[in-house]
Amino acid sequence: MAKKIVVIGGSAAGPKAASKARRLDQNAEITMIQKGQFLSMASCGYPYYVGGVFDKQSQMVKEPASFQNIKNINALVKTEVVTINRKDKVVLAKNMVTEEETQYPYDKLMIATGSVPVIPPIPGVDLDGVTTLQSVEDAKFLKERVNSKNVQHAVVVGGGLIGIETTEALQLAGIKVTVVERLPQILTFMDWEMAKLVENHIKEKGSEVLTNTAAQEIVGEEGKVKAVKLDTGEELPCELVVLSVGVKPNSKLAASAGLEIGEIGGVRVNKYLQTSDPNIYAAGDCIEPLNMINGEYTWLPMGDAANLQARVAAQNMVKDHPDVQYKGVVMTAICQAFDFTVANTGFSENYAKRKGYPNLLTTMQVGPDKPGFMGADYITIKMVADAKTGKFLGMQAVGQGDVAKRIAIGAMALHAGMHIEDLVSLDLPYAPPYSPAIDNFITAAHVLENKFLGRMDGISATAVMEKINKKDDLLLLDVRNMTEYEETRLGLGEMLIPLPTLRKSLDNLPQEKNKEIIVYCKVSLRGYEAATFLMSQGYKNIKVLEGGMMAWPFAKIR
Repeated sequence: MAKKIVVIGGSAAGPKAASKARRLDQNAEITMIQKGQFLSMASCGYPYYVGGVFDKQSQMVKEPASFQNIKNINALVKTEVVTINRKDKVVLAKNMVTEEETQYPYDKLMIATGSVPVIPPIPGVDLDGVTTLQSVEDAKFLKERVNSKNVQHAVVVGGGLIGIETTEALQLAGIKVTVVERLPQILTFMDWEMAKLVENHIKEKGSEVLTNTAAQEIVGEEGKVKAVKLDTGEELPCELVVLSVGVKPNSKLAASAGLEIGEIGGVRVNKYLQTSDPNIYAAGDCIEPLNMINGEYTWLPMGDAANLQARVAAQNMVKDHPDVQYKGVVMTAICQAFDFTVANTGFSENYAKRKGYPNLLTTMQVGPDKPGFMGADYITIKMVADAKTGKFLGMQAVGQGDVAKRIAIGAMALHAGMHIEDLVSLDLPYAPPYSPAIDNFITAAHVLENKFLGRMDGISATAVMEKINKKDDLLLLDVRNMTEYEETRLGLGEMLIPLPTLRKSLDNLPQEKNKEIIVYCKVSLRGYEAATFLMSQGYKNIKVLEGGMMAWPFAKIR
């Protein structure tokens, strides 16, 4: 008898699971049920559709007929699953157009209901001109507003991945954008100083970013958006508001069926992606996968993870006994912010602290993604490791260079459970068009190793600023050349001694050997050279400003 497989959800995980199941079992009866009118939506492409990178809506979706004709999958749209009867192994679905209800029996059931946007509890969210960017309909609405040329100002509420990508899309369409983020930083999966570099770049491109600021009300006039009122009392005039404060697992249907729900709110699954009912599987944004770094349940609403989970679940659904495992995630994310690529994999420093890692080793490193004669662009990398064991815990990277390549290397290192000693001599590909002789990733690992072995005492920009604000007795030593110094400087009373003249300029330095001296240059490579020399001369308290001027997130004098 043919196996009956029912898949609930038609965005990413659902179509992938149905398609994979069909390839493995040509005789199965497969039904996919989708509440919306589109299937296989490329939701990560919505901002680029709005921004005009491509113009055809059809490039983001697939038609039900394609699943029927090519894969022999019964794909139902505009149909909502009302209940799951686990005892009789039947789902009840309602056609949202005709309101006709139909039962679909199953041997194996897949729940791929995705996520739903979080709507802030403020007045005015129902006004014309307020939207999220969670669906094809949302993307189409924003595209129409952009093309109408009637929007001069927009407010994006929330500075997460989608919020930043939407900001770029609207800005490139000629709309003045203000991002309002209630937390102290945008992109909260990153550490503050890394997110601040991105914020500075966004501002340089013409958008405004307000952190530590909450939207209190969306003000309307004749039913349309007029402004956003902030908790400061200020009003931002606008004709468009995009709510991007986050999403949450859409686990309501699973919960109503009595399936186990995790602490985060997602469906709890095992290593085979079975729910608490072994005949029901789940994948995508609605589940809580394991974090491979610490073994805890987590949540990662990403399209790539959804597709990979669905592939595993489908392989197990067609079998009598599941045996294919999904090992988990390392929390990898990436987005574009104008000329910057912004990415993270694994733990940030702040996240690691929240997860109970008391002894952390971090480093910031800035360098060109290829030799200068090949037209290099710079990348800022922050690495995090366990200070006791040297285990690699995560990294963040931002910049105009090839960030994606380096973050992919970091993700692979996390999957392999590597330590610092494993990272410093990786055999990565090298040729001048693609990377320096020692890749940025490995160079950052070298800095981490130098700190781990006590060869270098590094200090972050935030730690330096804390010392400045406390009026600590220290010397900031800039070892760049005069031209660089005149172009831009910290303006914090620093001393300039170019590195080539340092050996002859010791008389200009404090003679107290315990004096705290923080050295730096453009990226702090010359700063490290200066630090090693000064330590050889008996100075005991030398620190290197990690990342140098390029990683300095605070204001500079230009």
